[in-house]
Order: sequence, then structure tokens, then C-alpha cells
Amino acid sequence: MNNFIQFLTYFRIFTAPLIFFLIVSNYFGSALILVLLASASDFWDGYLARKYELESTFGSVIDPIADKILITFLILALSLNMTSAYIGFVGGIILVREFWVSALRDVNARADNESATQVTFLAKTKTFIQLSSFIILLFGLYFDKSLVVFIGQFFLFLSLVVTLKSGLEYTVNTFKSLK
Repeated sequence: MNNFIQFLTYFRIFTAPLIFFLIVSNYFGSALILVLLASASDFWDGYLARKYELESTFGSVIDPIADKILITFLILALSLNMTSAYIGFVGGIILVREFWVSALRDVNARADNESATQVTFLAKTKTFIQLSSFIILLFGLYFDKSLVVFIGQFFLFLSLVVTLKSGLEYTVNTFKSLK
């Protein structure tokens, strides 16, 4: 079971560049299917690790990195394909938050204070909304529906708000505990 859980995590890492190439090549349907599978793998690897008590330090580190890799390739591909300054800007802020939280996790690991940046329900919600935004955008592109693309862009803004809120929580928790 442990190998299967690791496979699910690595699946996101290895499919992210493929998804990028599919999007920039206008194969939105194939990209959509892979993003749906990658999103499902994000849920299942965590669920199965908890259910079978196979959680590990390595898994807790690599899982959020796999999410960041997937999100990065999606932001870049959609920004390029849609020539969208909006997706590029919002995506850039999302990525900066991801780098910032990674830095906070490193600081907390060095200070033996990992609890300040343990994954929260809000952070899981953030990832869900981010992935949902990209799924909606790809759905709109695949079916050539501008209203659906607009809804996807709205969800991307919503994900930005939740992303910033969770980043702020991690920041406050870190600086409170480092005093």
C-alpha cells in the first residue's frame, strides 16, 4: 500500500509537465482528464496514508511539493495559452505565497517548531479551490464556453483570497511561536 500511496504523489509530479504541454498545444480535453486524475490523487494519497497509518515525514514534505509543482505548471500553461495577464498576475501571487510558506516551513523545521506550519483544513481547502479553478478553466476552454472560463477566473480569484488567508495564518503562527 505504501508504494501505491507514493505512486499517487509522484503521479502529480510527473504529469505536471505533460499537462503543461497538452495545454499549450490546445489539447484541453486530455489536459482536463489528467488534471482530474492528478486532483483525485491528491485526495487519495493523503486519505490512504491516514487510513493505513502510513504517514511519514517524507510524505508530509513531498505531498505539498507535488501540489506546488502541479499548480505551477497549470498557472504557466494557462497564462501562456490564454495570453492572460490576469492569470499570470494572480498565479504569480499564489506562487509567491507557496514559496513563502515553504520558507516558513524551513524556518520552523530548523527551530524544531513544525506545528506552526502543519497543514490545516484551510490549506487543504485552498488546494481544492485552486485545482477546481483550473478544472473549470480547462472545461471552459475545451467546450469553448467563455462564460465557463469567466467562472473559472472568478474561482481563481476566490482561490487567491483563500491562499493569502492561509499564508497569513502560517505567518502569524510562525512569528508567534518564534518569540
